[in-house]
Amino acid sequence: MNNPAKTVTAEWLNEHLTDPDVKIIDASWYMPGAEMSAHEIFEEGHIPGAVQFDIDEIELPNSGLPHMLASEADFAASVSKMGISDGDTIVIYDGIGVFMAASRVWYNFVIMGAKDVRLLAGGMPAWNRLNLPLEAGRPVPEPASFTANFDKSRVKSIDDIRQVISTGGAQILDARARERFSGEVAESNPNLKVGHMPGAINVPYNPLMKLGEFKSEDDLRAIFKKAGVDLSKPIITSCGSGVTACVINFALDILGHSDHAMYDGSWTEWGSAKNADVVKGA
Repeated sequence: MNNPAKTVTAEWLNEHLTDPDVKIIDASWYMPGAEMSAHEIFEEGHIPGAVQFDIDEIELPNSGLPHMLASEADFAASVSKMGISDGDTIVIYDGIGVFMAASRVWYNFVIMGAKDVRLLAGGMPAWNRLNLPLEAGRPVPEPASFTANFDKSRVKSIDDIRQVISTGGAQILDARARERFSGEVAESNPNLKVGHMPGAINVPYNPLMKLGEFKSEDDLRAIFKKAGVDLSKPIITSCGSGVTACVINFALDILGHSDHAMYDGSWTEWGSAKNADVVKGA
């Protein structure tokens, strides 16, 4: 992707709020059942100048799966209307500060060719802890021109996963909680099987972070090593619906691991497919 993972502090962002080439994106997204409206919360108060990126709106239509990556043309058109160009410094945050949806939107931008994409360390909670200014309402940005250059190698399909399981060409890292990975608990979607893909390795996304920020490189390496991940080999990430998988992608980028991709359909697709093998247990 040639776009190494970067974070910025709330202090840095506050100092660059008026820079014309710094564009801010609120990527807030809440798990189904959270009873929180990202749109309402954004309008009540967001970082000044921020625009909202809704992963359930900028997506591949009629796929039957949630927030699948939009086409190259649709992505470019959507973010151009948001006033973002591929040459901007793009800073992304989310409302709960654990980089969930922010990491997903970061991944969307870098695989579409954006050259400088960063995450706000600690997200909105870090901004609020410093009592920094907020802006209410919904901005109307001046349109820009985003030229998308989609790196298809960074997004995998269900057929790609079947091939990997058959040949062992890459490691599959599952970001879901241990209980979901092992099949000890039911999925919130009753149509999904429980368990994980054959050969997958469980690397829950949450332990990769502390207080809304990624842990140190040494700590991240230790987590991957303990899970049995070989950082010298290719990796494909997965999760429930392609959101928290991207937390692992960002952590891998921090460590300089460049040969990694994301399975967009993730468990929502695999767990509902009739001809997809499922394993239970650790």
